[in-house]
Amino acid sequence: MNPTHDQLVTRESILNLLSADELARVCTAETQPALITGEDYLDLKHLDLGIRRARPYLGVKGSSPMGQVLPKSAVATSTWARIIAQLPPR
Repeated sequence: MNPTHDQLVTRESILNLLSADELARVCTAETQPALITGEDYLDLKHLDLGIRRARPYLGVKGSSPMGQVLPKSAVATSTWARIIAQLPPR
């Protein structure tokens, strides 16, 4: 059985699209307590959910821990476009 496109898109394949500077910014973002409200991001453990938008932190169960998110602001516009092109259609 051949893997589908959805199965091939992984956290590692997304992170491989980032430059060294972008990876550093992602690592810095991981140390923040939360994303800025309204910021677009990807949950790297749940790429199937697609682009998500940060909401005010309310302690809601199921929110993504900072160590597994990729904020749009951490990468260049061109990198974000390449990342989005890798995601399965929704």
